[in-house]
Amino acid sequence: MGNALRFLYGGFFKPQSDEPDSLGPHGVTISTVGVSALAHDLSQFDITSQGHLAFYGLPLPHTLVEVETSSTPAYQPQHWKFELHTLPVDAKAVADGDGITVYVDARHRTESANVPREVHESAIRRSKARAVKNYAEADALQKNIVDAGYRVINGPNNDDILVRKYRIRLRGIDAPESEMPFGKQAKEELVKLVQGKSLKVCIYDEDHYNRSVGDVYCNGTFVQEFMLKKGLAWHYVAHDQRPEFALWEKEARAARVGLWASSNPEKPWEWRKNRRNGV
Repeated sequence: MGNALRFLYGGFFKPQSDEPDSLGPHGVTISTVGVSALAHDLSQFDITSQGHLAFYGLPLPHTLVEVETSSTPAYQPQHWKFELHTLPVDAKAVADGDGITVYVDARHRTESANVPREVHESAIRRSKARAVKNYAEADALQKNIVDAGYRVINGPNNDDILVRKYRIRLRGIDAPESEMPFGKQAKEELVKLVQGKSLKVCIYDEDHYNRSVGDVYCNGTFVQEFMLKKGLAWHYVAHDQRPEFALWEKEARAARVGLWASSNPEKPWEWRKNRRNGV
């Protein structure tokens, strides 16, 4: 099958048996899990189909920029649960000044063993359906994959690539809402910083909106520090007591930059509460 699915988590793609027992408990075998880490280090993820990328809201190839791993951020994370290394971020994936949607290659060693079996099977069936031009079935299977928090995109040599979607809430800051003063500016500055860049995200928790709460790094820049020093976010003290954050907000206040140009800017959490109460 010329367009058969070959994304099984390693970069060196292996044909799969149709028998369910060959998939393992998470859709991978012991051998493919071992290959995953090596392959990820040996190969670069390269997307060539601009049409598929645009359809799924992912960045085009000319925007691919690697994280500068040699850079050392001023603030180092501690005690996080797990770490993500994302595909480059599209501008449309930035919701506001403290929220970003990111995608992670499911072949990465931190993801490959955790792909649900049903997602793996749906992806294989989708590839087979597309090969025989049964696009109705393929679209239905893609919906199942998307509903589970994944996507299948077209990669090098017309291979299907599975990616996982994460909605990220920047830990410890609260940017103005879009309708608030400086809400638009906060989003625009975050877009300028992360657009076309791969991010490192250290995940600590999940909030009540099912977003992953984490510290975000972009080419050696600690994104929360950047937003606080720009005066485009508050230190969210109710959820984070890190002294560095309080200091960065204090410095921005003293310099009267961003939202601190106002003598008494409205706090985002109070604004949201007032809206809920009809004030």
